[in-house]
Amino acid sequence: MNYNLEKFKNGLQQLHIALSEKQMEQFLQYYELLVEKNKVMNLTAITEFDEVVEKHFLDSVSLTKQMDLHQPLKVLDLGTGAGFPGIPLKIVFPELEITLMDSLNKRVLFLQDVISSLQLENIEAVHGRAEEAARNKKYRESFDLCVSRAVANISTLSEYCLPFVKIGGSFISYKSSTIEDELEDGKKGIDILGGKVKDVYKFTLPDSELQRSFVIIEKEKKTPKAYPRKAGTPSKEPLH
Repeated sequence: MNYNLEKFKNGLQQLHIALSEKQMEQFLQYYELLVEKNKVMNLTAITEFDEVVEKHFLDSVSLTKQMDLHQPLKVLDLGTGAGFPGIPLKIVFPELEITLMDSLNKRVLFLQDVISSLQLENIEAVHGRAEEAARNKKYRESFDLCVSRAVANISTLSEYCLPFVKIGGSFISYKSSTIEDELEDGKKGIDILGGKVKDVYKFTLPDSELQRSFVIIEKEKKTPKAYPRKAGTPSKEPLH
């Protein structure tokens, strides 16, 4: 299929990203796999090419505004859903070693199919709930970076994500622009979990009016063994 790539190329240019032909092909193949699978299971509410480019692809890789991703960082994408931001990050920054984690097995099977079809290396999709996986020695405090575009308040997300991050690493939450109240409520919980809010970076997506934020939380000390609490508790009773 032929796509108008102008919006995508302009957006990438504004992010100072240059893709090879192979990388562009991988994005187009990913888009086609996503739209096809979305007919039989709920992966994304948006399927129109330019919208997927803006709200999924460019949003995912805009992390490059905030940190140097041209290095072999060990990254966890928690609650990855249809693979955002992990798969776009992997396509653009192949040096990253990425684990995609989701609690729904059929989404994980879709992601494994994407990884295989795009011939991506040093990336795996695993089925797991954060509350259980964070107690597994293989994953706990073993990642340089945890990212999440999941929809939950920052306190709940921090309880899910910070246990996976090693001391000196970061958890970065992809958020909308209105974050202040949520952050104020979550500061105490973030501290309990061993983190500290380093920065809130606000920006507008390329060629768009969509306001976005990155909440950057650094891991300063070990997360106490009691966290994350049992399934459901972090969202029902957020730490604050």
